[in-house]
Amino acid sequence: MLERSNRSPAWLALLAGVAFLAACGGSSGSADAAPAGSASGSSAGAGATPSAAPSGSTGAADTVAPTGLQVAHLTVGGHAVTAEVADNDQTRARGLMNRDSLPPDHGMLFVYPQEQTLSFWMRNTRIPLDIAFMDHKGVIVDIQHMQAESDDLHGSSRPAMYALEMAEGWFAAHDVKAGDIVTF
Repeated sequence: MLERSNRSPAWLALLAGVAFLAACGGSSGSADAAPAGSASGSSAGAGATPSAAPSGSTGAADTVAPTGLQVAHLTVGGHAVTAEVADNDQTRARGLMNRDSLPPDHGMLFVYPQEQTLSFWMRNTRIPLDIAFMDHKGVIVDIQHMQAESDDLHGSSRPAMYALEMAEGWFAAHDVKAGDIVTF
């Protein structure tokens, strides 16, 4: 696990706990299709468990969704969000595919082991989504709209370590924009 000196020890403990829970609980789904998100320049399998997280984070992946994925409680521009965590090849490849809806204030957090240019598509994703790309500190670098069932690529405007998919219009409705911070 690569550790950077600007990470808080609390975050590292949280990540170790998430990795432990993921190893114990596993995840459901198959990786037979590309994701509602995949890293460009590499396969969707660009990493395993997260190795770093934004400083100052206080949330935890402390519950499990009906899908079997860990759930993180985030704050996005001051608003509470519940997000399923996709932090390995298989879960990032599946993303939010084959779902018909998202509960209010719920989404999916994609975690990569390092900052890189990320590209996402919407193949087999039935609901239109918005995506916020975030750097290693949780700062939103870019927000984009993605049409359902589309193979159009949506790339981050700058290297990102995280991506948060939410229902179409969620970021605008909550006045969340580039430069805002996501805390975990």
